[in-house]
Amino acid sequence: MKKFKLVPFILLTIFVIQSCATRPPENPDNICLIFEEKRSWYKAAIRSEKRWKIPPYVLMSFVYQESSFQADAKPEREKILGFIPWSRPSTAVGYSQALTNTWEDYKDETGNTRASRKDFSDSADFIGWYASKGYYQGFEKTDARSLYLAYHEGYGGFEKKTYRKKQWLIKVADRVQARSSKYQKQYWSCAKDLKKKKFLFF
Repeated sequence: MKKFKLVPFILLTIFVIQSCATRPPENPDNICLIFEEKRSWYKAAIRSEKRWKIPPYVLMSFVYQESSFQADAKPEREKILGFIPWSRPSTAVGYSQALTNTWEDYKDETGNTRASRKDFSDSADFIGWYASKGYYQGFEKTDARSLYLAYHEGYGGFEKKTYRKKQWLIKVADRVQARSSKYQKQYWSCAKDLKKKKFLFF
């Protein structure tokens, strides 16, 4: 009987842990506090950096802009007559707001066939993978503005400078760069402590 009584407790514990893991950080404007709260996110960002060379502060500025750290984020539905909900404008889902086709390309190229757009670790790896294509083409890895424009328009679109016709997108890319720079300053103030705690707890 005791074993059966433990089942609800175990299920509740799993639910609480999963909820904490997917809940947005309490202090999204401070990368040090984000990584203090979300140790698994820090670990995922470091893995992505080691694999793809894209710094954590650039990666996190992308996630902030794309999904506000919401695991199940999706574009708002379009509306007919201004109030009737209709289809969504794209297939973007999750932390990275990756489109379905691009996500499938990522899975095929990396072999991460079970990747989920609602999983932070997979999303961090995806952003690193996509941004690294720009890095290896000569982009500066700290140039969050250009990397974000290419992330949004595709590298072909970036080369054609399609973003020049989208002033709203340029403004967004400027905000991403500003946040990346802010995160960068914060990150270097706590990187050593985060690394020490990584070895202590993982």
